[in-house]
Amino acid sequence: MNRQKWILLTIALALIGGTAGLLAQLRIHQKLGAPGVKTLPLADSSCLKVDLPERVLNFESEWVEVDELTRSTLPADTSFGQRRYKASDGFLITMNAVLMGADRTSLHKPQFCLTGQGWQIDDMASAETIVRVEQPYVYDLPVVKLIANKLVTLDGQPQTVRGLYVYWFVADDALSASVTGLDRMWGMASHLLRTGVLQRWAYISCFSVCLPGAEEATFERMKKFIAAATPQFQLTPRPPQVAQASPSVSQ
Repeated sequence: MNRQKWILLTIALALIGGTAGLLAQLRIHQKLGAPGVKTLPLADSSCLKVDLPERVLNFESEWVEVDELTRSTLPADTSFGQRRYKASDGFLITMNAVLMGADRTSLHKPQFCLTGQGWQIDDMASAETIVRVEQPYVYDLPVVKLIANKLVTLDGQPQTVRGLYVYWFVADDALSASVTGLDRMWGMASHLLRTGVLQRWAYISCFSVCLPGAEEATFERMKKFIAAATPQFQLTPRPPQVAQASPSVSQ
């Protein structure tokens, strides 16, 4: 190996070592940011309960405990919130919240959840989109809409149903929704480097099932539900500061 190659190798190793050292120091001294959702303390636990609303529009709800497999799979400092909502006409939506702690591996690609439950994602029908939210002021909430297929048995007959899975991520003063998740991961890393604060992201999802052909109508109902539910538990975005006019001085 000639002298130039040795120099390049030395520089590369120094950069790798320096980066590893910087990341190690950041991990030791990093602070965990505030969540972007409302939470409640849990007795005898450092984890929190994500405070999802009991009632949304004409939907009543019941609290759903997270299964032990999920709890044991995700890091011990992961916090949860899950409710099943039922409208007066029987329409069902399950809302789920997963809030990371200091261990960012609490958050994973939502696609894994669906495929692990036997759903086949229809990539052609899935898309990144928005939900218009009116409170605390008008804004567009970025979401990912996944549509998936599953063969079930209804009245003793095999029937393909469609699952609509809408999700997004929220942290203190930050929102994200993309299929790859790269923008959120890059934003988290750059924010940590700039401030020493690890953003505490929550992953929010809504799920509903319908028959083929009813996807658009189902999504419209889900959008109305999300627009009404989100201001009740989500703290981001905050209302813009209203500038106060300076008092006039009489001459």
